Amino acid sequence: INAEYGGEAVINAAFNNSGTQLASGSGDTTVRFWDLTTESPLHECKSHRQWVLVISWHPSSKYVASACKKGDICIWDPKSGTHIGKILSGHKKYISSLAWQPLHCSQGNTALLASGSKDNTIKVWDIVRGQCTLTLSSHTQGVTSIRWSGDDLIYSASQDRTIKVWRPSDGVLCRTLQGHGHWVNSMALSTDYATRIGAWDPALQGKTQSHDALTVYNKYKGVGEEFMVSGSDDFTLFLWHPAKSNKPVCRMTGHQQLINQVMFSPNGRKIASASFDKSVKVWDGKSGKFVATLRGHVRAVYQISWSADCKLLVSGSSDSTVKIWCMRTFTLLQDLPGHADEVYTVDWSPCGTKVVSGGKDKVLKIWRV
Repeated sequence: INAEYGGEAVINAAFNNSGTQLASGSGDTTVRFWDLTTESPLHECKSHRQWVLVISWHPSSKYVASACKKGDICIWDPKSGTHIGKILSGHKKYISSLAWQPLHCSQGNTALLASGSKDNTIKVWDIVRGQCTLTLSSHTQGVTSIRWSGDDLIYSASQDRTIKVWRPSDGVLCRTLQGHGHWVNSMALSTDYATRIGAWDPALQGKTQSHDALTVYNKYKGVGEEFMVSGSDDFTLFLWHPAKSNKPVCRMTGHQQLINQVMFSPNGRKIASASFDKSVKVWDGKSGKFVATLRGHVRAVYQISWSADCKLLVSGSSDSTVKIWCMRTFTLLQDLPGHADEVYTVDWSPCGTKVVSGGKDKVLKIWRV
């Protein structure tokens, strides 16, 4: 698919857990849905009045949340493209990050969504009732990234240089993780892939799915503790055991400029980090030891995404290219040219066959890899 957007950039795009649908958000204030079986546009949804900065699929694929520069959240039915309930407003500044409660942690029919904002707060929303149930305040600067962990904890990273650990059942602040010398930009969990796929088991593609989210989560989360990695404007990464300790496992150095994004491989064994220093670095997911540097981009690397089998990595850059890297040899496998300007977003389908990229040239591209 090579889809031209209207007059504005494609800011983000994300596949659902089974890779059958795609949602994208744009500077033209729309959220668009794409059918990947027929490779055609499904719905163009309008409710936001500002740039759509964040898109997030519920792990059941029943809902999609989108958040905009104004601080509003909309919930969509991806099948019909209809807006569910009212606009969720309460944040005073733009929303930087969204995170759904993992499927195996949710009670009955509830769907809880957390949002992190430049207004220094995290809010938890009950989507079914359409209301804010909690506001978590303790950060002194904007929240840049949030995660809802498989242990049912909320993690928030901030420009105040800290990461905070919250208990969403009662809003208690459990601990604060300190160590970074500048803004914390990005954060990832070793269980991100397991919580993303929900009850959909990629190994059973085309077969009957068991629909037991806990079984799927335990199968894909790997053994041992949940690890977290954080990346900062101070050029460093930290590895943490956030549910257990406020002391980092290690500090990872080597990048020459600020870090845009960090991401664990689906099996949790490796970490990739994208930086303004034009490189992607690969680290060991358990020890934090440096593994390799991927060089080839000629400008800042904005985003990365792993293939489901952990063998490949995609990166999108300000240099207008999308690159596919082999994670066995740590070499460039394929250059995907075609964008005319900066690439803001890349995502690899959790079922492994497609990659999406979008950016400043107002084009959304879907690649078969």
